[in-house]
Amino acid sequence: MNIEPGTVSFENTANAFEYKTDKELKKAEFLFSSMGYASLVKLGTKLTPWMIRSGLPIKKLIRDTIFSQFVGGETLEETASVARKLGEYRVQVILDYGVEGGEEGETGFEHACNEFIRVIEYAATQANIPFMSIKVTGFARFGLLERLHAAMDKTEGPLMRRYVQALEMLAVAEKEEWQAVSKRMQRICETAANRKTGVLVDAEETWIQGPVDVLTILMMEQFNKGRVVVYNTIQLYRSDRLEFLHDSYEAAVQRDFILGAKLVRGAYMEKERKRAEAMGTVSPIQPDKESTDRDYNAGVQFSIEHLDRVGVIVASHNEYSNLYAVQLLQQRGLSLDHPHIHFSQLYGMSDNITFNLAKASCSVSKYLPFGPIKDVIPYLMRRAQENSSMAGQTGRELGLIRKELKRRGL
Repeated sequence: MNIEPGTVSFENTANAFEYKTDKELKKAEFLFSSMGYASLVKLGTKLTPWMIRSGLPIKKLIRDTIFSQFVGGETLEETASVARKLGEYRVQVILDYGVEGGEEGETGFEHACNEFIRVIEYAATQANIPFMSIKVTGFARFGLLERLHAAMDKTEGPLMRRYVQALEMLAVAEKEEWQAVSKRMQRICETAANRKTGVLVDAEETWIQGPVDVLTILMMEQFNKGRVVVYNTIQLYRSDRLEFLHDSYEAAVQRDFILGAKLVRGAYMEKERKRAEAMGTVSPIQPDKESTDRDYNAGVQFSIEHLDRVGVIVASHNEYSNLYAVQLLQQRGLSLDHPHIHFSQLYGMSDNITFNLAKASCSVSKYLPFGPIKDVIPYLMRRAQENSSMAGQTGRELGLIRKELKRRGL
């Protein structure tokens, strides 16, 4: 690619790690070095949740190592110092209440809904926090989403028509339950619109994604008028999602709203493949990484070609995809901080991408989870497994950290 000289370079470790002290950088080196040992990570990810449940005194160890690397704090208020520090380097924050597998039942769902709203209210008071993230499974029963998705699969035609037909297949109690879910989504998005905070709706497993897509599109139709409030997350490691992006754009044109699209590669690959194999169905996942990369970059290109009607978040740790987005903006004579494009990476990873994009005046953020240690353990274990299974990514992180340590003479 022909990126303009001096605009963006992901090799500049002085920019990438300027925000880290020598001590923090050495700790990061130790952590990524440890995650390079797959057998150690496998043992740790099995033992750690058990030790937490058993009440063994390991919280301080976790907090001082993997927690501090990947999580913003245990409480919403603890994230303030992290967000403030990132803000000093022109890096914004996407807040994520990182509790997974919360209490089911209407009481638990109402609590989760209220927590999401509390995060929005807080983010609205912080100049450096333009977005927050939600999971529909936080306030909707998984089985209900599964039931509605299965009903949609039995129908034909466009997404919305299939949804309407599927609703008629539900029992009266299920319809009432779904109405409560829809009202929670409405409350969350209405609060976000009023408080001028963006809501990123997380992707879910393929067998419950249909109702999530519908809810999100309905919220975009209502609130994405003139500006983008609601974003759907599109996992392009799915072989059908590039077409879905195109269809979503057509819906935005027909229904006159701005499409919010957060583009990711994906998060449930092993689970999806195992389920497809067990059920004897075709896997929804792309056959290889090259196919995923092709569709991801095509999604970036399509979104940037339609920035008048699409607000896109390039949420990627892939250096090529980020540079490609920069190149496309430059080719079209668009500002790197165009209001309809944003870049994002996970907190604790790919600092060379985030901080160098920020130096080039791109609008960029860190995805910052928070929550009690015992509740964010599933998230932390995924980060550890991800880094142990992605030898290339972990090696890249380590190489950059060591390059900066050498530059500092450490």
